[in-house]
Amino acid sequence: MTESEIRKLLERQRTFFSTGKTLPVFFRLRQLEKLKRAIQKNEPLLRHALKKDLGKSNMESYMCEIGLTLSELSWMQRHVRSLAKNRTVPTPLSQFAAHSYRAPIPYGTVLIMSPWNYPLLLTLEPLIDAIAAGNTVILKPSAYAPASLAMIKEIIETTFPADYISVIDGGRTENQALLRQKFDKIFFTGSKAVGKEVLRHAAENLTPVTLELGGKSPCIVDSTAKIPLAARRIVFGKFLNCGQTCVAPDYILCHHSVRQKLVAAIRHEIQIQFGESPLLNPDYGKIINAKHFQRLSELLDPEKIICGGNTDAATLRIEPTVMTDVTWEDAVMEEEIFGPLLPILTYDTLEEVIRTVESHPHPLALYFFSEDKASQKKLLRSCRFGGGCINDTVIHLATSSMPFGGIGESGMGSYHGKTGFETFSHFRSIVDKKTWMDLPIRYQKYTQKKEKLLRLFLQ
Repeated sequence: MTESEIRKLLERQRTFFSTGKTLPVFFRLRQLEKLKRAIQKNEPLLRHALKKDLGKSNMESYMCEIGLTLSELSWMQRHVRSLAKNRTVPTPLSQFAAHSYRAPIPYGTVLIMSPWNYPLLLTLEPLIDAIAAGNTVILKPSAYAPASLAMIKEIIETTFPADYISVIDGGRTENQALLRQKFDKIFFTGSKAVGKEVLRHAAENLTPVTLELGGKSPCIVDSTAKIPLAARRIVFGKFLNCGQTCVAPDYILCHHSVRQKLVAAIRHEIQIQFGESPLLNPDYGKIINAKHFQRLSELLDPEKIICGGNTDAATLRIEPTVMTDVTWEDAVMEEEIFGPLLPILTYDTLEEVIRTVESHPHPLALYFFSEDKASQKKLLRSCRFGGGCINDTVIHLATSSMPFGGIGESGMGSYHGKTGFETFSHFRSIVDKKTWMDLPIRYQKYTQKKEKLLRLFLQ
């Protein structure tokens, strides 16, 4: 689509929004139901697309994409009536008599730009929140997952009019053309580098932005952790989607006293979960494309690999790989890995862990395996990160009851459930002042008596 065509589409969406059709809650609920039916009807084709793009099994496709999307949709259907209501707030005595309330309204025309690693979930979840809030939406999924993009486009085009919700395919040219337009809200999920570009363009129009980025999310294992269980949950979270998950444990910081035991347990769990030959496991995913496969292959250090390390360029697969004796000077620690490579570093004290985490950009997630409640509280109190788990990995994002988002370089803003509705809404503060009386204190002429009353009211 050319920039001129994008501009015309955006104007049509503005016109549609100005009719007020998206404002009634019953309209929003009807659109959510239409989307739910379209997803359910096309589930086999969606699973096929995810398998083609990322090698996802049927189980993983439903657990991490289709099922979570439907869960967010159902949550929003149950709660949107309540979320869209005006909320009464206390009125100060100095403003008597009046009714004060917060009134949510949609931003208007919204741009949602989504990544390739969870192409269905990370496109449709923010769309659900934007629909519930009453916006019109232009979706721009990643071109790196073409089969999933085609299915999303098919679902949207057969379910909604383009004046209301539309999908634009293409690559960098289309991205740049979209960012040159004036939207009322931009929601972006992807890399920090592209996030900076989105923010720079949005600044030109003072457009509010939500950025869901990433970073090197640490997984800390102390000496009190239940090692076999920790290994099982770390292996699940790290190698899910072949490591291509923004909240995957990027590296392990384990207490030196349990390193040997943890490494042995992780190796054992990899064998249990993925088999003797993970590259032949039909339920193990693949790297998205040759470019990312090459990048990850160059991070493999044969001298530090103690598990895995084998690759297959023909199928774009890399074994679940564990590396030890890693330092912050190694290439694998320079940037977010976003693949099935797991470096293990050690520490001596919790204070050292805190210094390490806080001396690097704030991560999107943090995981701490420990049975020590005092240590848990100290770490949570001392470290800044988007979200995380105690004694588990990644599952904190699988609920509509908690917001999901980053902090600092890992993102700004959040969504899911109530927070998602609020992300795509502006809350107007309204004072409905009554006319049957009018306190004269604020009006001139000012007197000492009026000042005394004013001080009394404003205490």
